[in-house]
Amino acid sequence: MSEAGDGTGWDASHEAPPREVLQRGLYFEELEVGVRYVHRPGRTATEADNVLFSSLTMNGQALHLDAAFSATQPFGQRLMNSMWTLSTMVGASVAQITQGTLVAQLGMTDVAFPAPLFHGDTLYTETEVLQKRRSASRPGQGVVTMKHTGRNQDGVVVATATRVALMWCADADADTQQQGTA
Repeated sequence: MSEAGDGTGWDASHEAPPREVLQRGLYFEELEVGVRYVHRPGRTATEADNVLFSSLTMNGQALHLDAAFSATQPFGQRLMNSMWTLSTMVGASVAQITQGTLVAQLGMTDVAFPAPLFHGDTLYTETEVLQKRRSASRPGQGVVTMKHTGRNQDGVVVATATRVALMWCADADADTQQQGTA
């Protein structure tokens, strides 16, 4: 039975509630310059991903949507929408790096797609922290510059991007959480 309907499912006959582990990203202090964070699982790109993403973003590019036309082009088949590749690459890093520890994304530069990604390819992503510094104007927060790299199942780099993010510092986030419960 749950303790007074607390919603945890904790049995009141136990001496203490079970230990909880909250899934979150890394705080500013936990991120290390020069470390490469490898994100798994990978994500296999599908035709449905390509058509849906392209349609939702109003990108009618025939290279994404028209198999007959794409067959006559240099790659001989439809290409995955590069914005899908970029979004999925950044998204793959969230659970490990920024879930619950990101204040805001500040910018993205040096976006490149050196090789195509096709339907059926699997995108694997890694993130390297390039630099970090405490924010001069926002106490309890830090600015982190990271480079995301996406590779296909053969290890070929299909996308890169440099991203700058404003991150919580551990002590500031704890203070913010305590203020929210007071």
